Amino acid sequence: MSVQPEMQLRSAMQVHPELVPAFESLPQFADPYEDIEATREGFHKMLAAFPADRTGVSSERFEIPRADGSALTVEVYRPEGGADTGPGQDARAAAPEGAGRALPAVLHFHGGGFVLGRSLPGQDRAAIALCRELPAVVLTVEYRLAPEHRYPAGVEDCYRALEWAAERAAGLGIDPARIALTGKSAGGGLSAAVALMARDRGGPAIVHQSLCVPDVDDRVGADEAAEDVETRVTTARDIQRAWRHYLPEGTAEAEAYAAAARATDLSGLPPAYVLVCDLDPLRDAGLAYARRLMDAGVPVTVRNVPGAWHGFELFAPDTRVAKEMTAHWTGQLREALYPAGG
Repeated sequence: MSVQPEMQLRSAMQVHPELVPAFESLPQFADPYEDIEATREGFHKMLAAFPADRTGVSSERFEIPRADGSALTVEVYRPEGGADTGPGQDARAAAPEGAGRALPAVLHFHGGGFVLGRSLPGQDRAAIALCRELPAVVLTVEYRLAPEHRYPAGVEDCYRALEWAAERAAGLGIDPARIALTGKSAGGGLSAAVALMARDRGGPAIVHQSLCVPDVDDRVGADEAAEDVETRVTTARDIQRAWRHYLPEGTAEAEAYAAAARATDLSGLPPAYVLVCDLDPLRDAGLAYARRLMDAGVPVTVRNVPGAWHGFELFAPDTRVAKEMTAHWTGQLREALYPAGG
């Protein structure tokens, strides 16, 4: 089947009217992989210049030993007060420590093309927001980054963090029956892969997988003829750069724990939420993965953000489109962690 109509649609860049000003102000997209260390340094300088508001949230960092003697860092964010007050209520007004039910937990895997995206200590904005708004204990995982550490290092770190959280649920104030996974972009792909690993290895139970603009298929952008030419947003070529850095050199076909779309059996996975953006080269692979989950009998909620590009909310956070997108995926996660009648 010809891909020409899709190419024409993507190249036309039918940007949502509310997002046009933000789109037109975008700089030319720079290759973050050209100098990875410089990209990481610039990213961390930007984060330091705009510290997160931690009001009502505390956090603690833990070091989890790896088999090789190194340590995996996990930061645990929790609402001040700690008890389960239910969705939409103020966790700070909870009963004294030890009272009430344990909180649900969310493991949050950051994006960044598998090579960057790690927040400064105590500064993960997504974790802080989820911690407050759900409320939940949110664990951020400082998984090993490529290309210094190629697959399977990063995803194994994420799975180890899941095991650790389940093993220490009582001490962390976590309800082990309400553990969810979430992440955007590469983090969404890692969430999908960890869900597969937990199923296959008989690991901790996962109640929900929230996959936001997930990078689940190493074949995205592999067909040079289908490559998008827009240079102000993430393109299929950029997606391929990420995979070339993440996968072991010489990989012809990714394993399922690297690219979840390669899995042949998706049955028995936890309910999923799949968020995609209209102008994102990851859109079609995300929708295809959602459809395959449905066909395998997995409950799935899908949302497409019309006229939006990959990461648009970073450039237009105050738009109605961005706020509605965030409210929707947060609401779906809340419903999964606080089921009606639960």
